[in-house]
Formats: sequence, C-alpha cells, structure tokens
Amino acid sequence: MQISLALSNIEHQNLVLPEFQREYVWTIEQAKVLIGSLMRGWPVGGLLLWSTANPPELKNVSVLPNQIGTVQVLLDGQQRLTTLYMLLTGEIPRYYRPEEITNDPRQLFINLDNGDLQYYQSKMSGDLKWRSVTSCFKEAINVFEIADKVAPEAAEKLAAASRFNETLNKLKSIANIDLPVQTVPPTASLTEAITIFDRVNSQGTKLTDAELALTHVTAKWPQARRVLKKKMEELSSNGFFFNLTFMTRALTVAVTGRALFTEIHGAERSELEAGWAKLSKILDYLSNLLPAHAFINSTNELNTTNAIIPLIAFLRQQHQLRFQTADSIKHAVNWLHSALIWARYTSQTDQRLEADIGIVSREIAPWDDLRRAIQEQRGRLEVSSVDLESRGVQNPLYRAVYSLVKAHGAKDWFNGVPLSQPVGKSFSIQSHHIFPQALLRKPKDKGGAGFGSGSLSHDQLVNEIANRAFLTATSNQFSSDTSPSEYLPKVEAAFPGALAAQFIPANQDLWQIDRYEDFLKARRKLIATSLNEFLRSLITKPELPGVRPVEELVALGESFTLEFKSSWQWDTKQNVLNKSLRQSCLKTIAAFLNSEGGTLIIGVDDDGNLLGLEKDLSVQDNSTDKLQQQIIQGIIDTAGTAAAALVRIRFEKSSGKEVAILDVDPSPEPIYSKTDKGELFFCRLANTTRSLGLAEVQGYVEQHWST
Repeated sequence: MQISLALSNIEHQNLVLPEFQREYVWTIEQAKVLIGSLMRGWPVGGLLLWSTANPPELKNVSVLPNQIGTVQVLLDGQQRLTTLYMLLTGEIPRYYRPEEITNDPRQLFINLDNGDLQYYQSKMSGDLKWRSVTSCFKEAINVFEIADKVAPEAAEKLAAASRFNETLNKLKSIANIDLPVQTVPPTASLTEAITIFDRVNSQGTKLTDAELALTHVTAKWPQARRVLKKKMEELSSNGFFFNLTFMTRALTVAVTGRALFTEIHGAERSELEAGWAKLSKILDYLSNLLPAHAFINSTNELNTTNAIIPLIAFLRQQHQLRFQTADSIKHAVNWLHSALIWARYTSQTDQRLEADIGIVSREIAPWDDLRRAIQEQRGRLEVSSVDLESRGVQNPLYRAVYSLVKAHGAKDWFNGVPLSQPVGKSFSIQSHHIFPQALLRKPKDKGGAGFGSGSLSHDQLVNEIANRAFLTATSNQFSSDTSPSEYLPKVEAAFPGALAAQFIPANQDLWQIDRYEDFLKARRKLIATSLNEFLRSLITKPELPGVRPVEELVALGESFTLEFKSSWQWDTKQNVLNKSLRQSCLKTIAAFLNSEGGTLIIGVDDDGNLLGLEKDLSVQDNSTDKLQQQIIQGIIDTAGTAAAALVRIRFEKSSGKEVAILDVDPSPEPIYSKTDKGELFFCRLANTTRSLGLAEVQGYVEQHWST
C-alpha cells in the first residue's frame, strides 16, 4: 500500500485503530531513523490489516460498528504510520488525542544541502538550508531562491539548487513508497485476529509482556484502557502516580490472584470487570491508608510500585477489601518498608512477585513468611549503620528515612510546617544538605572541609544520606554556606525537638566543620537504630496463626509456588507400590528450594481432585509419622540434611481424606539432587519443574543467589 494512500485512509477513517492497540510509544529517535531509512530506499517493515464488517471497539471512533460498514483495521504498523502521518501532514491522526502523543516528532528538520536529519536547535534559526520535514510536504519550497541567498558565488548557485532539489525530492518521494501489506482473512474472529497480531508483532518495537496482556484485556473489554487511565489520573491528584504496566499487573492480580501477565490472557470480560471493581476500591483504600499508616504520601517515595502488588493480592481476599485489624495493618506496613529497604523486586521481579503472592494466597496471615523470604534473600532484615555509608538519595534507605522522619512527627526547621502535611508547590519537600555543599567543598584553609569536586569518595561523603534532612522548598533556599554550628541552635530554639525528629546528634561539637565525618558516623547510627526500632514497634504483637484449609489451597490451582502430586509412592494407574514415584515429589521439593520456595500437596491430582493418602499410608502401618519420616529421609538422601531442615510437613483431612502439605522455604545456597542420572539441578519455571544444563545452572546460580 502506498504511504500516501494509507495516510489518506487514516484521514477519512477508512483505516482505523482498534482500542486494544497500545499508545504511540515510539521515541523521536525512532521517527528520525524511519525517515532516514525511507529516503535511502531501505525496507522498514510492513502493515498487517484486517478487513472486517465486525470490527472490535475502535480508538476515538464515535459511531457504532454496525454503522461503519467494512473497514480496514490496522493491527501492526501503527507506530510507523502514526509517525508518517504527523510528519507528512503536520497533524495528529484522528485515532489519537493530542495529550496521548508524548514523543512528538514534528520538530524534525532536514538539511537540504546534505540530507542530514536533526531535531530543531537554535543554531538552525535563520539558516535557510534547514527546513522542517513537515514544511517540505506542505509548502512550496523554491530551491533557487534559497540557493540565491546562501551560495556566495554565482557559479555555485546552480549546483547548490541542484543539491537542494535532490534532497527535497528524496524526502517527498517517501509518500509514493509502497509498504508491504499482510492481511488477516475477513472471516477471522476477533480472537484469531489477536492471535495473528501477537505472532506478527515480533518486529518493530516489540510489545512488552504488560502491553501484550493489556491487548488481550482490551480485546475482551474495549473500554479497559480508558478506564485504567481515568483511574490513574484520579490517583495522581493524591500523589499516587501509576503507569499502565503497574495497572495491568494489578488488574492481573485482582482478576487471577497471580502475578504473571500471561495469566490474564484468557480472562473473560465479566471476570475483568469484576476484578476491576475490586481493584478500583483497593487502590482508593491504599492511597488513603499508606499516608496514614506507612507515612508514604506518594509513589515518588517508593523505589518501585511493585511493592504494592502483594498488598493488592492480600486485600482482594479480605472481607470488604479491607484490613481486618490494626495489627494486620502494622504487620503489612512493616513488611512493605522491609521490601522497599531491601529492594525485594529490583531483580527477578516476576519470580519474586509470583512467589510472594503465592504466600499471600496460601496463608491467612502471610506477613511473617513474606518477611522471612526477604531475610533469606538478603541475609537479614535489620539495618546497620554500615548500610548507610557512602549511600546517596538513589539508595532505598533514603526514602525509608523520609518515611521515618514523618513517623516521628518531623517539622520544617524554618517554618514549622509538618512534613507529613505540606500543601502547595512552595512547600513541596526537598532534600537539604545539613552541612552545605559549598562549605564542604571549600578548602580547609578557607574554613571548609576540603572535599573538592571530581573525587568519587568526596562526592559520596558530601551527598550521603546522613548529611540529608528534609525541608520544604521555601526553607531549602536558605541553606547558603552557613555552618550547622551557627544555624542548628537557632532551629532548636525556634522549634524544640525538630532536630531530634530528624536524628541530628545532640552533641553540638559534631556540628563543627572539622567534625563532619564524626557527625556522619553518629547520625548513621541514630538513623539505623531509629529505623529498626520503628519497624520492630509495628510487630510487637504476633500475627494471628492460621493456614488456609486444603480446600482453599487446591482451589488456587497449580502455580509457580504450588504443586499437586497424586501420591508419594503409590501408582494410582497400576494400583501398585512404585517407589520410583518418590522422585517426582523430591524433584518438586528441590525445585522449590532452588527457586522462591513453595507448597507441595501430596494426595491431590493435577486437576485438583482430592485423592487422599490411603494407599500411601497403608504401606506405612497407616501411620502419618512413619510417612513423614520417610519423606524427610528421602529429602536428606537426595538433597542433604540442610535442605530437609527447610521443609515443614503437616497432614490435614478434607472430606474424610488425608493429604500431606509440605511448605518449602527457599534455600540460601544451590541444592543439587542425587538421582539415577547423577546430580541434577532443579528449579521452577512457571508452574512446572525442570532440570537445567550445566551452562544454565551457572547463570541461574549467579543471578538467583547474588545480592
């Protein structure tokens, strides 16, 4: 299809965009590369079209589908065509609103002399050789007039005009280029069209897992994208800024109780809308609860919004989508801050979210086990003063300290405004250097600390968390290069307790410039001690004990952290004892140990049917103790004593049938299992157990056990 025809079809809405398509996501650099490639005659990919009289919901088309007739639905290539439409016509295609174009390429300019493409810079002003790409298509450009003004000699004018004309013709010829077109059969259903779209979309800017999930969602529920965006706008007014990736993940959890984006692909519209009804209420609830109980007033105070996902998973299961007790809130807040401090989701995000949501799903009171997962990942939960050394504002502890000072009722040092309740841009919270940078950078012989710029160690000392306090924007303007020994006493006199609320050492000798490093050492200790005390204070009361009944666990279905086995050693098909079947259970246990932990239920088949352990127990004198001992011995024999210590076994009856439930903690080190084929390494992949080859094991171990 000729580009000019495609653009004309877009203008007249003969070529339309389905609602399930993502936004315009190309960067301006990609737009420049596209134009450059087309001018050189290079291939740039094609279009995937679907001619249908029954189109899905369409972007910004107000008429009903049955009023449209047969239309061509653009399934793939919309980023390219949207770019070309804006650059060649100067307008935004009708299927987008102006506010949806975040990377507008229409300031792309071309140098008529050499064909160079660049975005507008001030140096182009007054240079007649630089023309906007759009103006080249929309205006009549007289290359001879330009040559007459820019060529110094008469003999050069004709050659210059020729070069300008050649460049201009190369650019304008883009409109006549044919883009290859693939078509979806008109008889295809919406589901089939989506499947084809998924497969073809491996070219260009590939869809992320979140974008692909949202594509499936909007195919079933066309208004979903608009609904999510509207909620994002509502929440942003309260300081909670979420993107579509987060919203899609949250919706996936609300609908399926799982963290992986693929889980929502098969959800029906009724399930999606029911999940959204829950999620919308949960997000409103959390945007009110987090400031009041976690002292988190904005998503800007989170190093990742993924830490909110397990909270959503927990609340979706609660009566009225709320925490049921004050103690439950405190335990959740403690876990949330721990997850943020120790960067629980900065790597292996999908795996760790899936594992943690598995814990939330399986346990009535999950916070202790969620904390244990962080501890096993990072080695500890308590913060040490060493953790603050040389750490700046990008470290998760910086945001934790901000929440901590708010929890301690901190006020601005110069106007007394509570830091937890600032209103207006003039009172936005900013980071203040307690020892001003100018003073620290100043040479020692001039009264400074001598930490000159250009040294990494000096930069780290100057900008360390322990040299940061929180003030409103108005007050932060007063920092200058005044020594803390001069202004801190005035702060304490005006607002008693304001310094202690931000953990300033009381020893005024440490406020002198020559004691700066001693000040840092003392304040690191105060911050670490206060942070640990604050987090401990939230969980003085233990969580209410309790685990989910086996019926509820089975209803969850198999997942990354939940597996069913029909038996331990009884062949249910042959109805005979088969000790080799033990390996199946032991492999799953080893995989949980090497992944994020999990739960194995023995006595339930893959379809969730409760079979019980009657046959397994019959060969153990009907003794659960003997069966438990045999399972533990099997773990010891194949994986070692340390591995067996990470497995907890309990027996539970349901409908008169007894099953074994094995809760497996993740191992702090790789576990290699002894098998008939030698030592093998097992891990979890989605809801399956697999063994890794030698090369794969090395990469997995480096990634999984790195801190």
